[in-house]
Amino acid sequence: MVRVKSGIQTKRKHKKVLKLAKGYWMTRHKQFQKAKEAVLHAGEYAFAGRKHKKRDFRKLWIIRLNAAVRNLGLTYSQLINKLNGKKVSLDRKILSKLALDYPKVFEKIVEKVK
Repeated sequence: MVRVKSGIQTKRKHKKVLKLAKGYWMTRHKQFQKAKEAVLHAGEYAFAGRKHKKRDFRKLWIIRLNAAVRNLGLTYSQLINKLNGKKVSLDRKILSKLALDYPKVFEKIVEKVK
C-alpha cells in the first residue's frame, strides 16, 4: 500500500489561516496554531458585532426621535403609540432621518398624529 503524504493540503490550509490573520499582533500572524485561535475568536467577535450594530442603530434612532419629539410636546413612547393607533407605517430609521434632515416634514407628521 502506498503512503499518502498530506504536505500540500496542510500547507494550503496553513496559508489560508495565516492570510486571514494578516496584521495580527506578535506570533498571532506568524504561528499557525496561534493564528488559528485568533482567527476563530475574531470570527466570533465579528458575528456578535453584526448583531450589536443593529441594536446600536436602533438605540440611536430612538434617542434622536425622543429628542426631536420632546421639542414638539410629546415623548417617544406617546409618538409611537399614536403612530400605531393611526396606522402610520414609518419605521424608526425613517422617522429619525426625517427629524434630522427634514424637521418641517417631521413636524407635519407629528401634528397629523396628535
